[in-house]
Amino acid sequence: MARIAGVDIPKQKRGVIALTYIFGIGSSRAKDILAKAQVSEDKKVQEWNDDEISAIRDAVSYFKIEGELRSEIQLNIKRLMDIGCQRGIRHRAGLPLRGQRTKNNSRTRKGKRKTVANKKKATK
Repeated sequence: MARIAGVDIPKQKRGVIALTYIFGIGSSRAKDILAKAQVSEDKKVQEWNDDEISAIRDAVSYFKIEGELRSEIQLNIKRLMDIGCQRGIRHRAGLPLRGQRTKNNSRTRKGKRKTVANKKKATK
């Protein structure tokens, strides 16, 4: 396994796919990194030599990835919550942020259903 940016990437996969295992690198950014490092996209990770791996590490170092990116995202969410904007309030309440309906769906954000018991009818 090659280790890039503190992440073990799988050696049996193609380079473009393997780089997407790093948080903050998608398929288009992986293609850009391999182009900058002058490594073929179809080459598997186990076929990379030491020079190619070091060139890829240098190309990856220009981007904000892994822990640094995660902490920036968390700081952005905290800032929204601190200023009390609509998105921050919905983050705090654990509801969807982007205008989705919440009557039937949004179970991923709201969590497991909490059943509410019915009120008993008054006896006459």
